[in-house]
Amino acid sequence: MKPIVSIIMGSTSDLPVMEKAAKFLDEMGIFFEMNAFSAHRTPQEVEAFARSAEERGLKVIIAGAGMAAALPGVVAASTTLPVIGVPIKGMLDGLDAMLSIIQMPPGIPVATVGVNGAQNAAILAAEMLALSDAELAQKLRDYKLGLKDKIVKANEELKEVKYNFKTN
Repeated sequence: MKPIVSIIMGSTSDLPVMEKAAKFLDEMGIFFEMNAFSAHRTPQEVEAFARSAEERGLKVIIAGAGMAAALPGVVAASTTLPVIGVPIKGMLDGLDAMLSIIQMPPGIPVATVGVNGAQNAAILAAEMLALSDAELAQKLRDYKLGLKDKIVKANEELKEVKYNFKTN
């Protein structure tokens, strides 16, 4: 099968964060690929990847990067596919990466999730794909209902936690 989402990261040291995106896409049954590219160390490979992404059948790119975090923006500059940036916590608790990703110039947008928010990036990618895939849309509805169920269950469990001055 051919991937429709690409997960890329600046280096494999970003894998502990980016694997959350992979796990979610896997759970949703979305074919994806994973690669390491560096905007600064392998710029020609990044540009070739971005320029060929659409013709290879990709629909969304999730790009994780830390520090200067140029990878999502460099990719977005070379494709018309949606790019979702994941700032990776490193220096300055990821604030530097987040600002690098969200401060794109006009005409080169990068959707950005929170620091280390790879799972949210995968959910956003799935939501984009679900616009033309009713089965995936239903999987996402079920997933979000499951989130509600977790909170309902957590509140039931909290009722059993006892403190001297707790009133519920």
